[in-house]
Amino acid sequence: MSGYTPMIQQYLSIKAEYQDAFLFFRLGDFYEMFFDDALKASKELEITLTSRDGGSQDRIPMCGVPYHAAAAYIERLIEKGYKVAICEQTEDPKQAKGVVKREVVQLITPGTVMEGKSLKENENNYLSSLEREEKHFALALTDLTTGENTVVKLASIDETVTEIYAVGAKEIVISSGFSDIILEQLQKRCAVAVSVSDEDELTEEIISYAEHISDPLLRKAFSRLYHYLKKTQMRNLQHLQKVKEYKLQQHMKIDLYSKRNLELTETIRSKDKKGSLLWLLDETKTSMGARMLKQWIDKPLLDPVEIDKRLNTVETFMNSYFEKEDLREKLKEVYDLERLAGRVAFGNVNARDLTQLRRSLEQIPSIRELVGSLKHPDAARHAEKLDPCEELTVLLSDALAEHPPISIKEGNIIRDGFDEQLDIYRNASKNGKTWMVQLEQRERQSTGIKSLKIGYNKVFGYYIEVSRANLPHLPEGRYERKQTLANAERFITPELKEKEALILEAEEKMAELEHQLFLQLREKVKTFISRLQSLAKTISELDVLQCFATVSDKRHYCKPQFTADEIRLIDGRHPVVEKVMDSQEYVPNNCLMNAERNLLLITGPNMSGKSTYMRQIALTAILAQIGCFVPAKEAYLPVFDQIFTRIGAADDLISGQSTFMVEMLEARNALAHATSRSLILFDEIGRGTSTYDGMALAQAIIEYVHKEIGAKTLFSTHYHELTILEKKLSGLENVHVKAVEDQGKVVFLHKVDRGAADKSYGIHVAELAELPEQLIQRAKKLLSKFEAAGASITREQSDVSAPQTIYPEKEQLSFFHEEEGKQEKAPSKKEMQLLKEIRELNILEMNPLEAMNELYRIQKKLKK
Repeated sequence: MSGYTPMIQQYLSIKAEYQDAFLFFRLGDFYEMFFDDALKASKELEITLTSRDGGSQDRIPMCGVPYHAAAAYIERLIEKGYKVAICEQTEDPKQAKGVVKREVVQLITPGTVMEGKSLKENENNYLSSLEREEKHFALALTDLTTGENTVVKLASIDETVTEIYAVGAKEIVISSGFSDIILEQLQKRCAVAVSVSDEDELTEEIISYAEHISDPLLRKAFSRLYHYLKKTQMRNLQHLQKVKEYKLQQHMKIDLYSKRNLELTETIRSKDKKGSLLWLLDETKTSMGARMLKQWIDKPLLDPVEIDKRLNTVETFMNSYFEKEDLREKLKEVYDLERLAGRVAFGNVNARDLTQLRRSLEQIPSIRELVGSLKHPDAARHAEKLDPCEELTVLLSDALAEHPPISIKEGNIIRDGFDEQLDIYRNASKNGKTWMVQLEQRERQSTGIKSLKIGYNKVFGYYIEVSRANLPHLPEGRYERKQTLANAERFITPELKEKEALILEAEEKMAELEHQLFLQLREKVKTFISRLQSLAKTISELDVLQCFATVSDKRHYCKPQFTADEIRLIDGRHPVVEKVMDSQEYVPNNCLMNAERNLLLITGPNMSGKSTYMRQIALTAILAQIGCFVPAKEAYLPVFDQIFTRIGAADDLISGQSTFMVEMLEARNALAHATSRSLILFDEIGRGTSTYDGMALAQAIIEYVHKEIGAKTLFSTHYHELTILEKKLSGLENVHVKAVEDQGKVVFLHKVDRGAADKSYGIHVAELAELPEQLIQRAKKLLSKFEAAGASITREQSDVSAPQTIYPEKEQLSFFHEEEGKQEKAPSKKEMQLLKEIRELNILEMNPLEAMNELYRIQKKLKK
């Protein structure tokens, strides 16, 4: 380092402290980057790479961005998952001896962004910290923009991944000794930026936020998070709220797979909000309401009393149409109080932000009166919690100009009459400028030069300008020459200089005083932060509840009733599909289940609507438990503790898992954690393997759920052989999605009815997809052949209570098509022995894992 210039040495010493971040090094009007930072930033930001002499033999790579435009470049780097350290000059260059002193004043990371386009107004921006102790994990979450702090204890890595995915954490802070294996899983499955910090000391300051948190692991997680915030932000964090602990047992559990499969907040294919449940419901009018809506969807309630409170308020709004519409109009005028409070504490709030705060607070008295007028105790409870913060409203009204500029150093922020000294300066400035106008008029009359004018620039101050053509008309010695231009001369007079001094002094002191007054005003606003945050929470709740009422009214939803163990949905619909279809008629369906009938085996052709039917049951349950009305004519539902789904086919290429493995993992997760109070959706289990393997697994899973779990389960399948299970399993009933043939063409009725489907219609679906006609005809011919062969298969009695498909000893249908006219090869002695072993398997007594192991053993024997 000794070979470099003092400035480059300073850069390198600061960069050594921020190895994992781009160092924006302030040089004059630019932020400069050097060495590897310059090479990487020039590519990521598409800016010119240059070089400079740094004292060594080789020139140093260099690139930079203008100071005034830096925010856009920083935002682009943050969106790509990078961190940016802002290094400013901390002393006046005119007074510096040697190299100007510089320090990093802020480290901006994906989880600590406070402004910019990357900060979505309808979503929280969470920074997280993770601790591990044996099998348990502690997750701490902070949204720096709103000041929310939460902690939760988790029992497994799967629960941890699900929670991080659900909240959408942008960054995770861990210790340097954290498990690499677990970290790799988090990065693959959640795509979060990772930061390392080993500071976790439990200080008095941290205890003041988390004194009511007794679990040491949770305290440690929050401590690490808080130290990281202090270290990176280097400023006041007084807007941070008390830490709230929540337990997964307080809300309906929906695992990572199920959240994706049900498309709660984004669609599976495009990852867009449009087409999701969140998209359907979002009739909120405030950004903070939209964020709370997403939180409620992620965490449906389990307490029927709390659910009913929400439902009752929604019903009250639906019965008070005009009041609800008035509320929606008033909420439009309420800005993001949570993030405004955060910006006040953070010190980056400007006068326009405070004007928005004032306008928002001006709406609160009328909102409070409106909500209080509704005839319901829950509405009155919300009205009482609406704190209008009158003192703050008056302060902001008295202090702020009606339309202040964005900059807090340009003046015109403070209203006339607020500060006596400021008014004196303003009068001096205004009178001085009026005097200038009067002087210009007098001089024009005295000299007879109509084009004479008085102007101003920062270099020469005020001046009298006379065009070159009019110089002969100017009396000798009247003015003192100041500047010569190509076509004019500029002059001054002693009187003009005196007035100039008065005006400039007044304007300079006026701007400085306004800035100081604004900073004082901002400090006074800080004292209201906790009240503003409480107000924001109440406004958010009202916004979400009116949103539920608006959607429910518009879509003709009904109020759900909660039962002990019964599902009775009359004319239920899929809420999102119904909205997407718009004017087209959606076919409603019933769903009837109880303690004696807890498993529906659904058959029917592809594209008939089996998956849609299953999803709509789950979405209806979620809507009910977040406190919204549901898409049905009548709805009676139990309170589900968990929802599990296995819907759709997709390889998990990142984790190196095939479609079938993903299917089995999702099934395993449901079978391992579901209870009798859960809802399970299994769609086409077993498709990813051979027919017999798949059928065996599907039957074994059905029997296991029926016997061991007892959860409400919807199981769709193309294995029609499984429909015979209705005779063997008391809690299972066959239902099917109707389809009819009309002149050789299939028509899907999308209507669910009792009983099993009579056929699959797979070739008809292939025709709809316009596969080649030759191929379709060949498929029909093969189907006839297979069906004829299948008709000769006989069934034998067995000691197994569940049905089994028995294959003939003399003839077996081949899975592989032989050329026509050629003799099919007879099964070998080994194959016949294995068939006998399969017949003797007691599948009913196996769990899915045992069934898979048995299949693997048999397959291994076949391959030998």
